[in-house]
Amino acid sequence: MRGWRSTLLQQLARRGALRGEAPACVGDALQLNYTALLAHVADVAASWSEMPVLGLAMDNSPQWVALDLAALEAGKVMIPLPGFFSAEQLAHSIRDAGIGVLLTDQPAHYASVLASAGIGVGAAQSRQVGELTWFELPLLNIAPRPLPPGTVKVTYTSGTTGHPKGVCLGEKALFQVAQSLLAATAGVPEDRHLCVLPLATLLENLAGVYVPLLAGATCHVPSLATVGLSGSSGLEVGKLLASLLRTAATSTILTPQLLHAIVAAVDAGHPAPRSLRFVALGGAPVAERLLRRAEALGLPVYEGYGLSECASVVALNTPVARQVGSVGKPLSHAQVQFAEDGEILVAGATLLGYTGDMPQAAGSYWRTGDIGHLDAAGFLHITGRKKNIFITAFGRNVSPEWVESELTLHPAIAQAAVFGEGRAWNIALIVPRSVEALAQVSAAIAETNRLLPDYAQIRHWLPARAPFLPQNGQMTPNGRLKRPAILAEYQTAIEAAYEQNP
Repeated sequence: MRGWRSTLLQQLARRGALRGEAPACVGDALQLNYTALLAHVADVAASWSEMPVLGLAMDNSPQWVALDLAALEAGKVMIPLPGFFSAEQLAHSIRDAGIGVLLTDQPAHYASVLASAGIGVGAAQSRQVGELTWFELPLLNIAPRPLPPGTVKVTYTSGTTGHPKGVCLGEKALFQVAQSLLAATAGVPEDRHLCVLPLATLLENLAGVYVPLLAGATCHVPSLATVGLSGSSGLEVGKLLASLLRTAATSTILTPQLLHAIVAAVDAGHPAPRSLRFVALGGAPVAERLLRRAEALGLPVYEGYGLSECASVVALNTPVARQVGSVGKPLSHAQVQFAEDGEILVAGATLLGYTGDMPQAAGSYWRTGDIGHLDAAGFLHITGRKKNIFITAFGRNVSPEWVESELTLHPAIAQAAVFGEGRAWNIALIVPRSVEALAQVSAAIAETNRLLPDYAQIRHWLPARAPFLPQNGQMTPNGRLKRPAILAEYQTAIEAAYEQNP
């Protein structure tokens, strides 16, 4: 099979011949038809003959799409950088991937990030190209990294610790998943996909751009502010619904929290976007009752499952094969097995390796860390996670141990237990170091939040009734929290806090 780059561009060239004047990418102020998009991609790719590893730190736009495709055409490694990362995480990702050139539409912000990380960029290393600033990063500070052979994209997880991992993906894996999704969603040239999630998110990059373009359809890529998003969790649902209505979108990708907001708004009388035929839902566990409410409102929602290490989507419900409560059937490229403890193992389109680690063995099964099973009809069900990492309602991975360790660095906090699985925000149970320190806890949390990315921050806290100890069954003898026991003890108070602070 030919590589992703040649396959994608060949298919786009054919689409360009058939759909030349049809819109390919539509943004706030720029629209590119297929002919213009292909020409732009070719021009940019030709100018990158000597470019090293590229970092892309931009808002959603047709330019983002063109630069991403140009990297594939030129055979360069592209690293999309999420705008919701903290400055520390951005600096780590830049160093970790060995980014040599950073392309951004936010020069002041990234100049500050680079300076604070000790990555000096002089005037001669910064140039303006159209609306973009290119920072040529000095090799003295950014050492080239050995990436697994065949890497074309490095996607960074949202961060289960302070230092997110770089997942190295190859052409074949990306192509396999895109082709499977195109078939599963029955994409056609008449489709209009509205990109709502940041394009730096692999799911939107692959399913929201590559798949519609392979279908000859139109990608609407307005800025995140236009669709009402800010950070990783801020939302103005009115703007999101207005964008769906204005573009007459036939497809979009949502997290459970975004779907919940849309359902609540439509329930309250906002016009529903009736043009939608496929709403893909993923990124975090979703309550079955929310899916039922969406269905009652005529929203065609199809839950799926995937992870970056498996090049995004592994399984997906579709109009011809849907079972509410499952994450759908595995896509055509994916092979799914189960370990003895029920852990889901996936092969067929997996990572080449992590940045800085040994490459993965070709054809090996990836241990997902999720527990599940296939039912008799072939639908995949997710029943839990092996580790304590939880996924927020916005699809961001959070390690509670990481946040807890940051909280307990403050002299006012002796112990902390953080929860947020499937929620829009995180809550912490706090054991203060003294009675007097109780009054300092709110300030301590606010101080800690300033050091954390927004998806890991604590919005509300509750005082624990007693310390977490082995004697009360809430801690192991070696000092690890027994989370199920703590959650059971405080479940009522936690649920009340979420109800009172929606």
